[in-house]
Amino acid sequence: MRVLLVGPAFERARLRAQLDRSIDVVREFATLADARASEVDADAMLVTPVRGQPRRRDPVDPVDDIEIQEPLTSREIQVLQLLAEGLPNKAIASRLGISDQTVKFHVASVSGKLGAANRTDAVRRAVRRGLIAL
Repeated sequence: MRVLLVGPAFERARLRAQLDRSIDVVREFATLADARASEVDADAMLVTPVRGQPRRRDPVDPVDDIEIQEPLTSREIQVLQLLAEGLPNKAIASRLGISDQTVKFHVASVSGKLGAANRTDAVRRAVRRGLIAL
């Protein structure tokens, strides 16, 4: 199935991570109006939840429901997924074809954006926000 993703970049990334492999994302748009105006051939439009609508809150850890001010890049999400697999920086660097110093930079950036204290906390927060799946 060929689909268009519509919504804020952070929400599109979250939704994209949850999609079945049989779904082909043809193109992404920030607004529904842009998607309709594009006339891109697709079977459906998937619209992310609209910001401002109430989201499920977890009374156990309300910090995780704080909205991220700066969205994660696709590379940061890749690094997070490999962190979730328990790989050290050198192994992540090897898999992604980048230096271990670049991985270290991405881990620090992700931790800062998610408000995480360490690698494990970053993975936990990312999973709870739907950014990555285990």
